[in-house]
Amino acid sequence: MKTVPTLTTDAEAEAFLEQDLSSLDFSQFKPVSWETAPKAARINMRLPEALMAALKAKAAKRGIPYQRLIREALEKDLAKP
Repeated sequence: MKTVPTLTTDAEAEAFLEQDLSSLDFSQFKPVSWETAPKAARINMRLPEALMAALKAKAAKRGIPYQRLIREALEKDLAKP
């Protein structure tokens, strides 16, 4: 089965999508509801500087904005039974 490589540019993504993807392993994909839902509500909170630095470092390691990391953590926690 073929897996999706890490794509860093639009050109790489377009080239990947131009090939035959019928052997692609779709089990590697996970649903992401937070990306498609409109984001109109705002939140404002104060955090200890050490916590904020840890959030930013973890987000940078994953290559995402720290606000997205916070949103993911909230959604994951709220999805628990």
